[in-house]
Amino acid sequence: MTAMKKGKHVYCQKPLTHDIWEARQLRLAAKKLGVVTQMGNQGHAMEGNKLVYEWINAGAIGDITEVHCWTDRPGGRWPQGIDVPQETPSVPRALNWDLWLGPAKDRPYHPIYLPFRWRGFWDFGSGALGDMGCHIMDTPVWALDLHNPVVIEAVMNTPYKQDTFPVASMIRYEFPKRGSKPPVEMTWYDGGLMPFRPKELEQSRMMGDSGGGVLFMGKKGTIMCGTYGDNPRLVPETAMKKFKRPPKTLKRTQGIYHEWVDGILGGDKPSSNFDVSGPLTEVVLLGNVAMRYPNQRLYYDAPNMKVTNVEEANQYIKRHYYGGWVL
Repeated sequence: MTAMKKGKHVYCQKPLTHDIWEARQLRLAAKKLGVVTQMGNQGHAMEGNKLVYEWINAGAIGDITEVHCWTDRPGGRWPQGIDVPQETPSVPRALNWDLWLGPAKDRPYHPIYLPFRWRGFWDFGSGALGDMGCHIMDTPVWALDLHNPVVIEAVMNTPYKQDTFPVASMIRYEFPKRGSKPPVEMTWYDGGLMPFRPKELEQSRMMGDSGGGVLFMGKKGTIMCGTYGDNPRLVPETAMKKFKRPPKTLKRTQGIYHEWVDGILGGDKPSSNFDVSGPLTEVVLLGNVAMRYPNQRLYYDAPNMKVTNVEEANQYIKRHYYGGWVL
């Protein structure tokens, strides 16, 4: 925000922000200030994601009412489902611990938090959803125009601690009709949880790829892809071989980084600018709000960023800033 107010163009890694309110403010500010923005969900600029978009919007599998997204994270990459460490080792000389904490509540230094493992702690990261949701969920959110969910529910959580995300979770989103497109139910799985294997998927084939994947369930068939929309295929493979691919309607680019630089130099607007990645980030982070209230349907008023039936859930829409930090 500070950079944009100084007229600086901004490239920011996913999930863009720590909470929903921040994502909304960045989107509005970028539009007002006229700077060039991009979020680092590189799959948005890749071929697979664009093929999925083109196939679905050409009616390849008909109306889609059900989507399943999953990831292998955390999978040992960082701790989740643990209590905060009790040891208080000394802070390394090279580390400014107060600056590293930023707007988070003060706590003693411990090496369990950094340089990478902060992702599983509520105060610092956004768990498996924040780590991979902006990659994997980007494919259906973009292809199906899935913004402004009306219900979010953590239908399954392993127990979580005060400081860390659950080891595994399953989050269901309900999206209303969008023009002629029917309502969609999208389910997210992490920590080893997976959707049921489609009966038409050959037993010899892997679901998605090593990082996760997406299943689109349509009235006329099924599309499966991996992380970043990689290797999209109609399922079963016999359907893919019969499929007549529609014309390519989306512009191809050199990639997410080139798009940002090209935009700064007067080219096209980057494809994952904050008008695109801000609403995606809001969808992703709503899942983390739902994790706090397992097995409760949260009714959501997206324009006003408000959970309407569980008032206390709104404390997680916009966090409290400590240490004098402001936005």
